[in-house]
Formats: sequence, structure tokens, C-alpha cells
Amino acid sequence: MVNDHHTYEKLIEITSKQNVMVNEPLKNHTYTHLGGKADFFVTPETYVQVQQIVKLANRMNIAFTLLGNGSNLIVKDGGIRGIIMNLKKLNTIKADDTVMIAQSGARIIDASREALAKKLTGLEFACGIPGSVGGALYMNAGAYGGEIKDVLTSTVVVDRNGDLLTLSANELDLKYRSSNIPDNGYIVLEATFSLKDGNYDEIKAVMDDLTFKRESKQPLEYPSCGSVFKRPPGYFAGKLIQDSNLQGKQIGGAQVSTKHAGFIVNKDDASAEEYIGLIHFVQKTVKEKFDVQLEREVRIIGDDPEK
Repeated sequence: MVNDHHTYEKLIEITSKQNVMVNEPLKNHTYTHLGGKADFFVTPETYVQVQQIVKLANRMNIAFTLLGNGSNLIVKDGGIRGIIMNLKKLNTIKADDTVMIAQSGARIIDASREALAKKLTGLEFACGIPGSVGGALYMNAGAYGGEIKDVLTSTVVVDRNGDLLTLSANELDLKYRSSNIPDNGYIVLEATFSLKDGNYDEIKAVMDDLTFKRESKQPLEYPSCGSVFKRPPGYFAGKLIQDSNLQGKQIGGAQVSTKHAGFIVNKDDASAEEYIGLIHFVQKTVKEKFDVQLEREVRIIGDDPEK
């Protein structure tokens, strides 16, 4: 633990006691319900506070990690050192005419619902994606034929120095499930989407259809990180895993879903070590059987526990 009462006091000065937690279990903040403790878990409420926290971490040489809403993430059992920042309190969504501005801590699902309420089309594909707006930009999230780069026009970010930048979508190098946001160390604060006027009933019908497909095919009854692997060229990850007879395969409390082979679920109080071990086992088995290397879509961060 980076202990330091001094760090704690500085963080409280920037934000408030309500927004700084010490030794906070990260399993409380991830969809997989996995992860050890964060030294300092901070939830800023303004863009200026985000900038000040980044500058503090730089000045004091403290490790700094941005945690989204934890939907596409595995945190290891040893937790994360230093300052962990979560932007869930930056969550406003506003639509004016066909332009929507959504803060990064808002859920992308809620952005799609707001678009429906305003009779705007373009974000239907996101109605079942569990991540935050910031996370959606980070990985150019997509589903059912749509992706963030189809509708994003610009974003406001904080860079590694704590400076505020406005970038066009083209400057993010958005590709299949990737962007240059992690490489540049950007912290997304808000996204501007360009949508189109549409018909409420038609938009809702598409969203209802996509929601039905998701709920009927995905194992939403257990904690998971969503789709674990990227789609390999020419294949479907779930089909390869299924054809490797891995559905139901379990390591500790982690299981390859019997409902959708592309998902690994936390069926019975799994540890991150068990969950990650099962990911590696699936990759190894599919490689041996089909000579296809499955690439992870989910991020793994944090420390291994001390043995």
C-alpha cells in the first residue's frame, strides 16, 4: 500500500472525504466481481478535479490507474497500487437537435436510451453494451453491425500531464475494438455523437430486437466480463470454443458458459487467478485443436497476490 496520510489529505483537498476511499475492494466495482483492494479509490465530480488528481499523481510519483465501470476488465487478486480513479460521477447526457454530448462515466446503454427518447437514430447497437461511454471509446465498442466510430465526432480528454484536450474522432485511430486512447494515456471526459432524426417506434423496435437477442443468448444471470475474446479473422470465437468441447469447463468458481461459449462466468465466488487461468486454458486448447490464437478483448490489470 502506498501509505500515506499525506496523499489521502491531498486527495481530500482536491475533492472531498466522500469521494476518497482507502483499501477499497475492487470486486465491488467490476462486473466479474473479481479483484483485490485499491490503495486509494477516488471519484472526482468535475473535470478540474480530474486534472488536479493526474497532476498530483505526477508530482508525487504515485502510480495512477483509470477504472471505468469495470465491464470489460479483470482486476487481479492483489489489487492495484496507488490512485485508482473512477469517473462514475461524471455521467450527464444531453441531446440538442441531432448532437448528443455524453460524459464518460455515463453508461453507453443510457446514451442509447436517451437517443430513443429524443427520437434519434444511430446508437441502437449500443443498447446492450454494458460499458461506460469512456470505456466504449477506449475500445471502440460495437455490437450487431454498429460501432462507436460510426457516430463519434469528437471527445474531450485529459492527457498524462493533466492538460485538457479536444480531439476529433479521426485523431483516436478507432479500429476494431481498439483506439489510441490507452497508448496516449488519455482520460476520456466526454464524447460528442452525431445522430440522425428517426422514428421512435422504429428505433424502439430495433432496440427491443437487439435486447431480445442479447438476453436469449448471453449468460446474464452470472457475473462476467462480457465477450472474452476478439473475433478471429474467418471464425467466431464462441464457435471455436464450443467445438473444442469446452462449454461447462470449470476452474474453481470460473466456468465457460453453457449458454454462450464466448463468455466465462463467475459461477461460484471465483478468484481472478481462477478466471484468468480458465482464459489461458481456453486459448491453449483452441490453439492446439484449430491452430487459431484467440486474442483477449478483456483487459487484465493489477497485481498478483503475495504468496
